[in-house]
Amino acid sequence: MSENKAATAGASLLPTYARYPLTLVKGEGSWLWDDTGKRYLDFMSGIAVTNLGHAPARIKEALVQQLDQLWHVSNLFHIPNQADAAKLLTDNSCGDAVFFCNSGAEANEAAIKLARRYQQLVQNNGRYEIITFEQSFHGRTLATLTATGQAKVKEGFAPLPEGFTYIPYNDFAALEGAVSDKTAAIMLEMVQAEGGIRPVDQIYIRQVAELCKREGILLIVDEIQTGIGRTGKLFAYEHFGIEPDIFTLAKGLGSGFPVGAMVAKEELREGFSAGSHGSTFGGTPIATAVVKATLETIVGDSLSARAAAQGEYLMSQLREKLAGSSFVKEVRGLGLLVGIECAGPVADVITAAQERGLLVITAGPNIVRLLPNLLVTNEEIDEAVSILVELLNAR
Repeated sequence: MSENKAATAGASLLPTYARYPLTLVKGEGSWLWDDTGKRYLDFMSGIAVTNLGHAPARIKEALVQQLDQLWHVSNLFHIPNQADAAKLLTDNSCGDAVFFCNSGAEANEAAIKLARRYQQLVQNNGRYEIITFEQSFHGRTLATLTATGQAKVKEGFAPLPEGFTYIPYNDFAALEGAVSDKTAAIMLEMVQAEGGIRPVDQIYIRQVAELCKREGILLIVDEIQTGIGRTGKLFAYEHFGIEPDIFTLAKGLGSGFPVGAMVAKEELREGFSAGSHGSTFGGTPIATAVVKATLETIVGDSLSARAAAQGEYLMSQLREKLAGSSFVKEVRGLGLLVGIECAGPVADVITAAQERGLLVITAGPNIVRLLPNLLVTNEEIDEAVSILVELLNAR
């Protein structure tokens, strides 16, 4: 489809996306094809969603089998797939209870609601404030965009919900100064993905966890982009020797099928009594069949460890081959969540990479973000690195 035809075909859509002039029609493993037959090496994974690559056979089999049986009944009934998927999450994490929803924003919204309701109705302390961090990203609902520490996502949506405080990332003095008797929770990402691929400091996050325990504050970890094996552990918090009270998931949880989840510690179960929260489409038989198959694959095949090894290979190759670049400032990341920080804007690098058959994305104006699937091969990494090195060294 030509650019003009694509624009005409999308005329009935609200212009909420600045779309690339590509129409992708087929995917397999690490590869995508557009409507002209051109092939692309995918180092975006639908923004950290297709962690098992495109159209993985095991997930497709589970999905097709469920489509032949039952699609939807609502959460007024027991759903076996939902119970099984929840058990896989709790058996492989520090959490004990799961709420399924449809997206990362909904999962974070549920986490904010649970934190407030637990503090106010179970602990009876009236706490409601949530501390979040500058350059964070937590979603697009009114509550989650308010929780996000970036002004650009809030423009035109006033008045915003009250009860959110923002502090610098990795600054413990600022955190101590922000805590009050109204603080219900601290909410953060182990790696700020949209905020520039910035990992949390090891010492800092342990200080945060200790402060939360001491002050009765809940620790919420947003694992929307970092979870489900992407960073080299099933969940990114595992790298840092801490256990959140609540963590949230989406993106890679459903291998491309829309689904989200909030996972909480046992003592928080009281915070969400029957009727206090819900979702018509949360945890449908179809969605949780996909979640179950995805988790069984990633855990059973040790793909988190594979992501750690492939991420190390990717970053070592980039660092070695970009060492002499005056344009590249740093290569950083965790597992297969990798950023190349540059001395200037990289939008033209993204476009040039597309022309060369490589799909990558930004994480802020000066950072190239790489998100290959967990099954990416060394040969595919070498091809992506070759293209990026040529483009970045030419700057």
